[in-house]
Amino acid sequence: MEPSPVRSFADLHCHSSASFDSLADPRSLVAKAVRIGLTHLAITDHERIDGALRARDAAPDGLTVIVGEEVRTSAGDLVGLFLERPVAPGMTPAETAAAIRDQGGIVGLPHPYDRFRSSGADRAGADDALEALLGAIDYVEIHNARAYGSANPRAAELAARRRIPGVASSDAHSVLELGTAQTVLPGPFTTAGELRALLPSATIIAGRGAYLARAWTPLAKAIQRSRGNHRIRPEAGRTPT
Repeated sequence: MEPSPVRSFADLHCHSSASFDSLADPRSLVAKAVRIGLTHLAITDHERIDGALRARDAAPDGLTVIVGEEVRTSAGDLVGLFLERPVAPGMTPAETAAAIRDQGGIVGLPHPYDRFRSSGADRAGADDALEALLGAIDYVEIHNARAYGSANPRAAELAARRRIPGVASSDAHSVLELGTAQTVLPGPFTTAGELRALLPSATIIAGRGAYLARAWTPLAKAIQRSRGNHRIRPEAGRTPT
């Protein structure tokens, strides 16, 4: 009997307490990832990577922590994976993607049709903004465990129509949510190039985050504000729409 092929189970979008809207300790995220059998965990805090670096330092053998960031561009959010340093907010999608790729990273479009978040769609000037984002990416998040209604089906249709690989992610802002949605890759990977090569053959586990967990986010923001952890804003002269 031939051995079963190696598969990777990845959650490519989650937030730690380094984000202004999460209280999830990086070490607790690592422990949960190991417990549920993830092989790869991308921590993508808003405009910073220090939480991801702490998680990477705490990761045991068998779990690869990918240092990532969710970046607010002038046209909406992008995710950068395999980063070495933070990418500044407020640049155009093309500039942001170039800054990510200059580090050897990979670029993703998160939750493109979630009306509650800055993703380039369902806003004034949405078509132009979304086109700018699509021109800069390697993959689309076709299932976000925190997105509801038509957001995920529309994202999946967009990726299929544009022939862009799709992933599923938990977008966890709490330990409870981690791994509720995952991307399954048909092989191991340790670099951005290896992940990029596997993405066209990816399949997804399309779970849902609990409404209660999402309702926790405003309280997390308030607690973080009291601690002085605010969203990092663009430099003067760079103002995202």
